[in-house]
Parts: sequence; C-alpha cells; structure tokens
Amino acid sequence: MTDKIKLLAAALMVIAGIAGFYYFSESAAVVRLAFVLGGVIAAIAILWYTQVGQSFFAFSQDSVAEARKVVWPSRKETMQTTGIVFVFVVVMALFLWFVDAGLLWAVKLLMGRSDT
Repeated sequence: MTDKIKLLAAALMVIAGIAGFYYFSESAAVVRLAFVLGGVIAAIAILWYTQVGQSFFAFSQDSVAEARKVVWPSRKETMQTTGIVFVFVVVMALFLWFVDAGLLWAVKLLMGRSDT
C-alpha cells in the first residue's frame, strides 16, 4: 500500500512540475524548464524507495552488464555490411521501378491508351 502512495506522490511531482511550467509562462525558459526537471527529479527520488524503482534499478544494472558482453563488429565489418545494404537497396529500387513501369505499360495497353 505504501508503494502505491509513493507512486501517486511521484506522479503528483511530475504533474506539479508541468503545472509550474505553464503557471510561470511569463518567466524565462530556463526557469520553466527548471520546474519540469525539478518535478521529474523529485519523482525519481520518490520512485527510488519503491519496490518498482528498486527492481527497475536492478534491471538497468543487468542491462548494462549484458551490453558490455556484446561483441561489437569491427569497423571493416560495419563498412562491408553497410555497403551490402546500399547495393541491395539500389537493386531493389531498380527492380521495383521496372515492375512499376511494366504494370503501367500493361494497364495502359489493356485500357487502350497506349502512347504508340
């Protein structure tokens, strides 16, 4: 039950930050942005003490650990793969252009509107 109250309080902090942004519409943009950031930071601080916040923090730590285990491709492999993708895109574009032109010609022929 206390987690639900904390989640509600976090949501209210974000809403208060957004309300401050619009309430002080005549102020400088930096001040208005500070209200939004303050509301979001307060919400994060409140969420930190909830079960959901703790599980999210553990999940993010596990995600960072998994991302470090990834074997990223070398520059050469990346350039080769990018080149293959570009060549494939050009080939597909030409193929689709030929198919479109052929269908256009066939429809004009069937409708008796050939340009010959």
